[in-house]
Amino acid sequence: MPTYYLPYGKSSINFRLSNEYPTFQILPQSQKPSADPLKTVYKAFKTPCGDFDEGIFKQGLTVGIAINDPTRPIPHSILLTPLLDYLESFGIQKNQIHLFIATGTHKPISKNEFTSFLPLDIVQMYQITCHDCDDNLSLTNIGTTKRGTPVLINSQFFQKNIKIVVGDIEPHHFQGFSGGVKSAAIGLAGRKTIDINHRLMMDIHSFIGEYDLNPTRQDVEEIGDLIEIDAALNAVLNLDKQIVEVFWGKPREVMIAGIPFVKRICQSIETEPFDLVIASPGGYPKDINLYQSQKALTHAGLFVKENGIIILCAECIQGVGSSQYLEFMEELESFSEVINKFNKTDFKVGPHKAFQIARQGLRNKIFLVSSIDAATIKKLLLIPFNNVASALQSVLPLLSSHARIGILPYATNTIILPDKNQ
Repeated sequence: MPTYYLPYGKSSINFRLSNEYPTFQILPQSQKPSADPLKTVYKAFKTPCGDFDEGIFKQGLTVGIAINDPTRPIPHSILLTPLLDYLESFGIQKNQIHLFIATGTHKPISKNEFTSFLPLDIVQMYQITCHDCDDNLSLTNIGTTKRGTPVLINSQFFQKNIKIVVGDIEPHHFQGFSGGVKSAAIGLAGRKTIDINHRLMMDIHSFIGEYDLNPTRQDVEEIGDLIEIDAALNAVLNLDKQIVEVFWGKPREVMIAGIPFVKRICQSIETEPFDLVIASPGGYPKDINLYQSQKALTHAGLFVKENGIIILCAECIQGVGSSQYLEFMEELESFSEVINKFNKTDFKVGPHKAFQIARQGLRNKIFLVSSIDAATIKKLLLIPFNNVASALQSVLPLLSSHARIGILPYATNTIILPDKNQ
């Protein structure tokens, strides 16, 4: 019997499947990492996307840099050092550069945790502030988007003369793609801004891989315009979270250049749906908690039949990851009840995860292999298992004799290619 491996936390888990069912492993396109990632970053500064004017960088100006928190696999040690060197080459001093950890609605990071994801020398030499979306005194209201999103943004970041975002471009389960201004437009925004922007995920065009017509994403772009973000430094990573390519320049131009590259890596030509999909978000930090791991369910849903089964394998070392999600689920006994309750209340981040999982749960039976205690998983209306083998013992008898099984080791980086001729 073949053995299959799935990323799980910082390691992997394995399981065996007999040849009774046709089984297909679906992977993004293999990409070799850059032979010299630092050189790739420096090259990006020399070949910016679009008509980028370096004249904006002048001695004496203050710079704010939005960086992602540890829930994103960003290689800060490789991206930030060249960026800081680049800025200082224009005479901008270290004490004029301020880094902002873009947490969005995630729990703020304490100072003693900074070195867990940032280089020690950067922590020691530069001012770093962790954003708190609920600290209203730290926010400035700078207007409203055309879609009605009030823009409350981190005041210190907004006041900087030059504003830069650092992150990666990859598929996003309802914003189409991450990257560009999103690190600041969502990551450094107030909770009200994030809630109202994310409410747009209910639109049919708020879908994986859609950028131009995606109202959630285009609202984010407008937020970025209001913030007046000057530049983006974005990486594209391979399955091992290594840098493949780097893009630098005006944020929209970076997205336009990076998205086709990401599509080539992530799109699959497999279009016939499976009866069972066994999926991993891709390991740590993508499966750091259930809040993050839910994204893999959306991707798995692209590959599974209606009324098919999904086994999601996500360690969730930090548990559920949202007290608001847990509170919302109190005393709910079915996914239909979740949908009804959600539709009767104001849209809020946290409960939106309950809605997304319920929407998938009405279509597919969901088994969860994780380190979360079984009682909590059952409260969330999912079916808990400690390992894949025991989950398969329960699932396989439910399959027909003609069933097909798909395995998605890197679900959040795998999307369906809509046209095989592309």
